Amino acid sequence: MNLTLKVWRQKNRTASGQVVDYNVRDISPDMSFLEMLDVLNEDLLRKGDDPVAFDHDCREGICGSCNLFINGRAHGPETGTTTCQLHMRKFSDGDTIVIEPWRANSFPVNKDLSVDRSAFDRIIQAGGYVSVNTGGAPDGNEIPIPKDIADRAFEAATCIGCGACVAACKNASAMLFVSAKVSQLALLPQGHVERATRVENMVAQMDIEGFGACTNIGSCAAECPVGISLENIAMLNREFLSAKASSNNLS
Repeated sequence: MNLTLKVWRQKNRTASGQVVDYNVRDISPDMSFLEMLDVLNEDLLRKGDDPVAFDHDCREGICGSCNLFINGRAHGPETGTTTCQLHMRKFSDGDTIVIEPWRANSFPVNKDLSVDRSAFDRIIQAGGYVSVNTGGAPDGNEIPIPKDIADRAFEAATCIGCGACVAACKNASAMLFVSAKVSQLALLPQGHVERATRVENMVAQMDIEGFGACTNIGSCAAECPVGISLENIAMLNREFLSAKASSNNLS
C-alpha cells in the first residue's frame, strides 16, 4: 500500500507544533501500525531528517505505552486494540492517515507523538498499592475469595494505563483509570486495610494533576483497548463517599 501520513511534529514541550505530510510506499497489510512508523523513520534517516518520536515498548498490547490518536480515535479504528496490535490491513491503498499525540493538559507532549504520562505514576504512588510486611505475608492462594469477586478484581486489574480514556474524554478525565485501580484493590481482602485512605489520596492526586471531572459520557470505556467497564467509576464514587463519611476521613 502507498499511504499519505499527516504526522504531528513538535520539537519539545515549549515549541509550537504542526502537521507535516509524509508519503510511505510498499507498506505490507500484515505490518503493525508501529512497524509502518518504523518504515517512515528509516526513510527519514536515510534522507538525513529527524525521525518521528513515538512511545513504544513491548509491542504486545501489554505495556500501554503506544499512545497515538489515529484518524481522530485513540489507538485507531479497531475497537479493543492498542496501536501496536493495529495492523495496516485496517487501511486501504491511497488512504490519508492523521497521527497525533494524546491531547490533554495533564499529558504534555515531550516531542512529536511522545507524551509524558507520569501523572498516572504519581496517582498510583498516592495510594494504588497494598502495604504488607513481605517477610510474613501469607500465600495469596490461602485467602478464600469468591470467584465472582476475583473475576471482577481481575477485570479491573487488566488496565494497562495507556491513557486512551483521558484522550477520548471531552473533559480529559482520568476517572476510568483511577477507578480501575481503586476497584481492583477494594474488591480484594488484601486491600481493605488502606481502603479509605487509598481512594481519598488517589482522587486528591488526580485533581492535583489537573484531570477533568467525569460527566458519564462513556467515551472512555468505548475507547479503552482492554474493555474496562464504567461500573468501576460507580464503585469509585461509592468508595469515595464511604471514605468521606467515616469519622477518620473527614478532612
